[in-house]
Amino acid sequence: MTAPTVFKVRASSWGALFDCAYAWEWTHILGKGKAAGVRALLGTALHASTAVNDSALVQGESIKPSESAAVLVDTLNHPEFDVDYTADDLSVRDAERIGLSLHAMYCAQVAPRMHYTDVETALDPMDIDCGGGIVVTLTGRMDRARVSKTAAGLVIPDLKSGRAVISQGYVKTKGRSAQLGAYQLLYDHTKGVRTSGAQVVGLSTTTKPAIAVSPVFDARRVMVGGDGTPGLIEYAADMFRSGLFPPNPQSNLCSRKYCARWDYCHFHE
Repeated sequence: MTAPTVFKVRASSWGALFDCAYAWEWTHILGKGKAAGVRALLGTALHASTAVNDSALVQGESIKPSESAAVLVDTLNHPEFDVDYTADDLSVRDAERIGLSLHAMYCAQVAPRMHYTDVETALDPMDIDCGGGIVVTLTGRMDRARVSKTAAGLVIPDLKSGRAVISQGYVKTKGRSAQLGAYQLLYDHTKGVRTSGAQVVGLSTTTKPAIAVSPVFDARRVMVGGDGTPGLIEYAADMFRSGLFPPNPQSNLCSRKYCARWDYCHFHE
């Protein structure tokens, strides 16, 4: 019997697969990535510092925002991945100023309202049989998401940073369900429970930092479908079976700045 062909897909990349599968294939299947900019580095730093704060809360320890903020500064100045410091309009110094402000706001305004039970949870891989000898192994670690206990059940809040993550005081949740749905499926698979939904904690990294939290929504249904409507997993299975990952020249990320495949793609011309 022929062994199946297995593709490992990180939960955090699932949304990008449906934004431009052609670009996604270049990075996640062919392994040809692109150095991140300072704004992406700021997001990583914010997630790291807030995770230290939230982990202490889960363990019942007392921690000052200034103590966990040191992680943000260290991450910005000693990144563990390649950074293109010319990729965007943000300097490390400005990133530090914005990040420290957002970190303090998060620790004061958001963390005390949450009832976190898990932070940076390691998730067990989940195999998805796509048929035709193709298996997709969904993997992930919720280093940017937490698990919170609510009256409605367990919810997965995910921190998202960026200039456009908040609009008129509200968090933008459009396009977030694929990743968060994958997290719900993986957490349910790992813990043997059923999460009730997800939500987005938005951290606006503009010159006027702001924070907002979305309502809880069911992200799982986008992945698995329902009422006779297929979910994203079924559509992804078709791509992996056929080996065809279609381009999307109308993607908002279709530019040399964001796409590692830009110089090798003729679909944007």
